[in-house]
Amino acid sequence: MDVTIHASFLPQTDPDAALRFYRDTLGFEVRNDVGYGGMRWITVGPPDQPSTSIVLHPPNADPGVTDDERRTVAEMMAKGTYAGIVLATRDVDATFEQLQAGETDIVQEPTDQPYGIRDCAVRDPAGNLIRIQQIV
Repeated sequence: MDVTIHASFLPQTDPDAALRFYRDTLGFEVRNDVGYGGMRWITVGPPDQPSTSIVLHPPNADPGVTDDERRTVAEMMAKGTYAGIVLATRDVDATFEQLQAGETDIVQEPTDQPYGIRDCAVRDPAGNLIRIQQIV
């Protein structure tokens, strides 16, 4: 079997803020930016990984989601417990310094974890937890 990760999905509540964070702060390239019905889907990814993307989507786009579910999702996003992703870097301390210099919501400074990983954590503008691990 030849299976790879092509895309992951993260909800976004403010497309322009999401674009600034993923493009301008993290340095991802914009691969697609599509609007439909007053909503916007933005696909971004690392420039050196053209086949791996993150799709930033409106959390209320699915017509099968009930109003109660939408409220629950909104509450969980506000707390930062709805969605997240793990990224990697060669130097987590340098990456953290760059993130800290901006307006990034810091959750955890670089830390050596007991399971052998050094990482930090931030939140994107929608509240999604972004853990950044150092490549060993």
